[in-house]
This record gives sequence, structure tokens and C-alpha cells, in this order.
Amino acid sequence: MAFPVTRLRRLRRTTELRNLVSETRLTPDAFVYPMFVCPGEGVRKEVRSMPGVFNLSVDEAVKEAREVYSLGVPSVILFGLPAKKDEVATGAWEENGIVQQAARALKREVPELILMGDVCLCEYMSHGHCGIVKATSTPRSLGAAVLDAVKPSERVRAVKSKEEKGKAIETLAAVAKRAAESSFEIVNDATLELLARTSISLAKAGIDVIAPSDMMDGRVGAIRKALDEAGLINTPILSYAAKFASGFYGPFREAADSAPQFGDRRSYQMDGANLREAMREIEADIEEGADMIMVKPAMPYLDVIAEAHRRFGLPLAAYQVSGEYAMIEAAARNNWIDRERVMMESLVSIRRAGASIILTYYAKDAARALG
Repeated sequence: MAFPVTRLRRLRRTTELRNLVSETRLTPDAFVYPMFVCPGEGVRKEVRSMPGVFNLSVDEAVKEAREVYSLGVPSVILFGLPAKKDEVATGAWEENGIVQQAARALKREVPELILMGDVCLCEYMSHGHCGIVKATSTPRSLGAAVLDAVKPSERVRAVKSKEEKGKAIETLAAVAKRAAESSFEIVNDATLELLARTSISLAKAGIDVIAPSDMMDGRVGAIRKALDEAGLINTPILSYAAKFASGFYGPFREAADSAPQFGDRRSYQMDGANLREAMREIEADIEEGADMIMVKPAMPYLDVIAEAHRRFGLPLAAYQVSGEYAMIEAAARNNWIDRERVMMESLVSIRRAGASIILTYYAKDAARALG
């Protein structure tokens, strides 16, 4: 039946009616709150690009976790800022690593809280990459790289204007970037051993859910095998199965001090243009033993979340990443948007797309808003 018999606005007249017929419901028990743990005592250092988010020492993390749990949020995911970094990510897997310390303290003080442990190596590596790095070619000078990259006719030419100078500088910068990228490789299979070792260490320290985010091929299978052999057969894996190489991670890299010192992560994180490849990544992780799957970032990839929800029957998580959070905060602080309204709208959109678990820096604020 059509108008005037059908009037869709009838069910929108009041708040109570709108709530009654709401198709997508958001509750605090769907949230996971990310926390950044650092050495020291009494440390509560705000992340400049993420207002309201802090680097926390273990004692402060315990206070934060108590608040999180009191608001009805059932879980946190821990990221570590080690005192020292090296080329084998010792801080990620050593028994007294910063996340291991935090896990033991949180399990002692807030035992009902579900602890997720992010398993990646970038925060712990001196070079900031998510795996072991090896050289792949003989180092060359920038001059040699330029001679290879620039046409002979353009090698000797006077720069006559500011525009030409700017263009020349851009060309040299691009050549330098390519030269750096061609001189190293992230070694996939050797990295798996460190990821497995890290997972065992975290689980033994009290982490309830292992969450590998590195995007190495075969990592879920390697971690599952290692956990089982260590007698940790009931420790589930939440795989960052479709993690895209995204510009939305910038504030996180400040918070976790994890920006790569050279190159970028496009050789192992996913191309944002590829939906079918994302489904292959998810399927591969499920076959290797993932108990839950994740899409990251969330809002720019709602179509990926929806397709994963349609195809796969596993619990599906989405990470509303630091850049998504920072954009809302920046706009709200300039009074361009209604902060709470946009916060809730963004979370509802992720839930509506199909995510049953949402990792978000808004977990506390959204829980308060939901009452």
C-alpha cells in the first residue's frame, strides 16, 4: 500500500516509538576499549592528537580499567610502549614486558574484565615495522638512484623558477623513498616465530584473547599451533583479518610510538581498493584457526564489514581507529558538529554494517550516553 494509507513517519513521532522499532541496537557490552600502557608510576600522559586518550603506567591502567568495567564495558585491548626497543622485539615477548606486567595487575584487580592483547611487533622494533627486516639489495647512494630513475635528457638542466625547483625537490624525494623501500624486506616466515612467542607470553600473563594485527601470511596458524602446544588450547584468537594500509592510523602511531623509521607498511597491510582480497584474507585466517575476525579501519570500510558479515558466521569485530576518533574530536572542538550525536551515529553505522564487537576510544563515553 502507498501513501496516504502508508505513512512511514507514524513510527518516528516520538523518542519512545523510534526506540521501539529501532533495527540496530547499540549496547556497552559490544565495546572494547583500547589502552596504551607505558613504564613508570603515576603516568597519565595525554596523546596530543587524541584528546581524552592517555599513555598510562600500570597503576593508572588499573584505575582506568576499573572505570571501564564499572560502565558496563566488558573488555579492553592492551598496547605496550616498552622502555627499550631492538630488532627482535624483545619487549613484546619477554616475561616482564610492559603488557605482561599490566595483564597481571589487571587480572588481579579487575578479574572479570576480558583482556585482549594486541600481537604486533612495531611498537617494540627499533625500526617500527611489524616484522623482522633484512636488506634486499646493495646499498646505493642517492645520486646513483637518481641516475637510474631520471631520464638522461633531464639529468642536466638549469632550474629557472620556484615551480621547477619544487618539482625537482619532489622528484628527488620520490627517488629517495623508492631507493629506501627497495633496500629492505619484511621477512614473513621468520617473523611468525616472534609472533607465536609473544602470544604464548601474553596468554601466560593473563591475556584472555590473542589479537594478531601484524598481517603476516600464516600468522594465525602459527599462533594457534604454538598456543596449543603450550597447553593454552582454550585461548581464543581474534584476528585482524582485513587490516588495510590506511592513513587513518596516524594518531595511533603517536600514541604507541610505532611509526616506521623508513618505508611504509603497504607490502604487508592490505590495499584499500580490494574487497575480494579482504574476503580471501578473512577466509585464510578462519581456515588457520581464528575464532573471531576483525576489519580495520571501520567507517571507511563499512562495505567490507557488511560483506564479511554476509559471508562468514564468526563473531565479527571492527576497529574504529585513531584517525576516525581524532576527526570527530577536532570537528567537535571547533563546534562544527555535535560531538555526542556524531559519536553515536558513527558507532551505530559500524554496528548496522554487521560488526557485533566494536573496538573504540569512545567506549567509555558511549557507555555513559547509553545509560
